[in-house]
Amino acid sequence: MASYNISWKKSTKKDLKKIPQQEVIKIINAVIALSDNPKPYGSTKLTGSRFTHRIRVGKYRVIYDIHDEEIRIEVVKIGPRGDVYKP
Repeated sequence: MASYNISWKKSTKKDLKKIPQQEVIKIINAVIALSDNPKPYGSTKLTGSRFTHRIRVGKYRVIYDIHDEEIRIEVVKIGPRGDVYKP
């Protein structure tokens, strides 16, 4: 299986600036790991979307879309549990 390419929405880069540096390192490592396994143990497919999944990294959530036909993962949103699901 080929590794997935990872892309980040511009807003996720802003999200990372609000998070402590130690947690940012953990989040980036978790996202990099998605390139080899886009549906790791503990990931959840979000209801109402064909592509959107989430993983937990400490108290933060990483929301991402898996585009299998393009072999691409797009990180959509990053934040604490209470805020990440708000539109």
